[in-house]
Amino acid sequence: MLLNLALNIVIPTVVLMKFSGPEELGTKLGIIVALSFPIGYGIYDFFRAGKINFFSALGVISILFTGGVSLLELDPKYIAIKEATIPALFGIATLISLKTRFPLVRTFLYNDKIMQTARVEASLIERGNQKAFDSSLFIASCMIASSFFLSSFLNYALAKYVLVSPPGTEEFNAELGKMTALSFPVISVPAMLVLFGALYYLYRRITHLTELPLEHILNVPEEDEAQAK
Repeated sequence: MLLNLALNIVIPTVVLMKFSGPEELGTKLGIIVALSFPIGYGIYDFFRAGKINFFSALGVISILFTGGVSLLELDPKYIAIKEATIPALFGIATLISLKTRFPLVRTFLYNDKIMQTARVEASLIERGNQKAFDSSLFIASCMIASSFFLSSFLNYALAKYVLVSPPGTEEFNAELGKMTALSFPVISVPAMLVLFGALYYLYRRITHLTELPLEHILNVPEEDEAQAK
């Protein structure tokens, strides 16, 4: 997580705000250097995982778009629109996925990496609570979608508020760095709180519907589970 924060937020922010003046890197080279760190991290993540991570790929595309708007000196409103569009699309996709066999809530919250889904499913079937659980998944999906819509609104508002100088200027680079720095406390934290709220709600519903203790629901290492017992 520290590496993620350093390469995606801290270093780009410092480069844009402190090293984009004419006596340092300059405005254009400053943007290229700053954005090379999150792009490089996305490429590193691809080779480390051995496959394309959809979210990392989307992040790289988003960064390239921001860099393109900045280097071509286009209207900053396009960055604000882009910042709002991506999380909004995730929110819409989350709701649409409810009509498919693969709702995104299972990707974000209810999956084998986080929960012992096989044990949960067996207990739900045994107690005849599968339909009640499906209703809980629907509510959790709406909560996840709301976190994306909240992020979309905050992204747009932050970009419109911070990016006021014309691209190609030292002031614009500093504002882009400021927006990058503020994105974590202003956008990520509120969205993550909503997401954790959805996770907490889902855990409460699972423990109620399955009557299983939490250590039998969470996918924890065996030694941790033994200690919990």
